[in-house]
Amino acid sequence: MKNLAQANYSSALETVKALKNKFGSTWSAITPESAARMVAQNRFNTGLEIAKYTASIMRKDMAAYDANPANYTQSLGCWHGFVAQQKMISVKKHYKTTDKKYLYLSGWMVAALRSEFGPLPDQSMHEKTAVPALIAEIYDFLRQADAIELNDLFRRLENGEDVQEQIDNFETHVVPIIADIDAGFGNEEATYLLAKKMIQAGACAIQIENQVSDAKQCGHQDGKVTVPHEDFIAKLNAIRYAFLELGVDEGIIVARTDSEGAGLTQKLPVSQEPGDLAAQYLDFVECEEVSLDEVTNNEVLLKRDGKLVRPVRLANGLYRFREGTNIDRVVLDCITSLQNGADLLWIETPTPHVGQIANMVNRVREVVPNAKLVYNNSPSFNWTLNFRTQVYDAMVLAGEDVSEYDRTNLMDAQYDGSELCRRADEKIRTFQVDGAREAGIFHHLITLPTYHTTALHMNDLTEGYFGEEGMLAYVKGVQRQEIRKGVSCVRHQRMAGSDLGDDHKTFFSGDNALKAGGEKNTSNQFESKCVSVSKEPVTL
Repeated sequence: MKNLAQANYSSALETVKALKNKFGSTWSAITPESAARMVAQNRFNTGLEIAKYTASIMRKDMAAYDANPANYTQSLGCWHGFVAQQKMISVKKHYKTTDKKYLYLSGWMVAALRSEFGPLPDQSMHEKTAVPALIAEIYDFLRQADAIELNDLFRRLENGEDVQEQIDNFETHVVPIIADIDAGFGNEEATYLLAKKMIQAGACAIQIENQVSDAKQCGHQDGKVTVPHEDFIAKLNAIRYAFLELGVDEGIIVARTDSEGAGLTQKLPVSQEPGDLAAQYLDFVECEEVSLDEVTNNEVLLKRDGKLVRPVRLANGLYRFREGTNIDRVVLDCITSLQNGADLLWIETPTPHVGQIANMVNRVREVVPNAKLVYNNSPSFNWTLNFRTQVYDAMVLAGEDVSEYDRTNLMDAQYDGSELCRRADEKIRTFQVDGAREAGIFHHLITLPTYHTTALHMNDLTEGYFGEEGMLAYVKGVQRQEIRKGVSCVRHQRMAGSDLGDDHKTFFSGDNALKAGGEKNTSNQFESKCVSVSKEPVTL
């Protein structure tokens, strides 16, 4: 029945009927309608099908952005399949479509939350297998969301409701995922092998950074060490070969540069001819002019502008880049990556400043006009402080009175209702629109939102539940809000697949099926007829 993989209900029904006739009485217990329903509820049978489908979506969205930067895309980082599932269910509920809404898989969160070693820093110490495992898990949960919603629709159809159009035009919860491969977890062969596993799990877009694999640091920490362009290009090639081998011809490579905040290199490349990439990389290395008499044994020397120079080497063997070269290195990294197979760029920045991002992207676009960014709207930034400072400085430049503000203490809550802070919050609100229009940002993501929301919500619930509020803290702060806001998992048994399983057991066992959804199932208390779901803000 592999020909049923993406067939609609009607064609699946005819196929199963033909198979029943072929195999005769041994298939007498198989109901074509039930089998066709199960086929319709499972659009994707493999991760590769998902990767091909979602890659085509991203390519279409990239073309739409090139035509109009208002067509930018967004995602949130998810560290568990359930988190991704609830995100996409909420997207469909609130916006009626998953259009231009993606998922992001953060290497930081894999390290911090998914490693068998326990919580780890973002330094590529976690098992590489954890990355494709999480991709597969996310898509398992998204496919389950499809099956549950379609199963509900089929139940309603059987009960006489006119929902056939909703079934025929059903939009899957499966969306593109941009997946972090860190620095490739080794050499180019290691990168290729891991990329294959990630693609087979469903990833259509792989993000890779230009740091040294065995010295990898979080992009928002110090101590980052970059690699020569030739080394990075080899890894871009490895990922492209992985996509091509697996038949994902439209697979997307996101090339990330950490050069803005990286001041070190581990390796001095070999220049083959004047002005080549190796020579340009070497020109960024900090050197000091020396004479042969000053050189000791086993030192590395370069010839630069007709002079003998010695690269500045630290005690750990690493070489230092010249101060002030970081932006030039970023621009060269980006141009080189796009000219060697990358589709999208990622620039790690120290602050979320549209003007600063645009300055770098516009320089890249002088060479590659359609250069586009994936940008990390990172929780590592203090967004409130950054934008209050930006607005303060703009007010000073415009000659406005800022005497009521202390620039060194703009986080103070006393300023929360002020004009300065109102302007700052408005700039935060429009940051994604502004960045898409002015700085070439095609995709906005937040890497670690669900890490922080989980911690925040547990803080609030814990404070009330173990205090005087007791059980009211849960009921008032969680369950009552779930009911009134129509959050799907308020009926957690259904969300875990109980209703779906009951129907499957009926298909398999008929009247002998032992089902969970009877009168004594307490989830019946949450039937929609018993609750009023408000679309307005809830006041409790």
